[in-house]
Amino acid sequence: MKLYSVSDGPPSLAVRMTLKALDIPYELHNVDYVNSEHLSEEYAKMNPQKEIPVLDDDGFYLSESVAIMQYLCDKYGPESSLYPKNPKERAIVNQRLNFNMAFYYSSIGQYVMAPIFFDYQRTELGLKKVHIALQVFETYLKSLGTKYAAGNNLTIADFPLVTATICLEAIDFKLDEYPLIKKWYATFKAENPQLWEIAEGGMKEIAFFEKNPPDLSAMNHPIHPIKKVK
Repeated sequence: MKLYSVSDGPPSLAVRMTLKALDIPYELHNVDYVNSEHLSEEYAKMNPQKEIPVLDDDGFYLSESVAIMQYLCDKYGPESSLYPKNPKERAIVNQRLNFNMAFYYSSIGQYVMAPIFFDYQRTELGLKKVHIALQVFETYLKSLGTKYAAGNNLTIADFPLVTATICLEAIDFKLDEYPLIKKWYATFKAENPQLWEIAEGGMKEIAFFEKNPPDLSAMNHPIHPIKKVK
């Protein structure tokens, strides 16, 4: 098994945490983002979207981090509590995964990551969207009343929510207004040190790039305007 990943990418980090939690051996291939490895024809054979990460399970290629995490649990950890079989419990996990992808990380990524790597600016509207996403997550934690995002035990729902939240920590964004998120985040760190080590490595890289933006102007990205260091 091989994982094509980028070392500071929240979706990649979430998949790596799933592999670690399930104790699945794999080869980690760090995609050279700066040199546009993900835009090559060879990479497109694995993922026509040319996005990261991609899982290669003995010739079975799978993209989209949520799909990868679900697949890994279904195939390699069918009895694991990381992805419960009970329909209602699994529905909550799936809802949190979709909430993160479509709303939580979407808002955070646009505010934190896009200005670092692409030609975007942080705006008051972007900050407002981040606060709305945090308010919703805070409400979910309050209504469920559990230790983790989808229950009292760790699930794959926590992984992408954590790797989205590391983006905020990387720019010194304080979670004091959101005590339940702050507690959940601290609990994850304290109770899952091996998994947090993966997330923390990515967070430190994001923090570095926040202060030292990479010059990606040579990259011929088909969608996003690339940031050029002045």
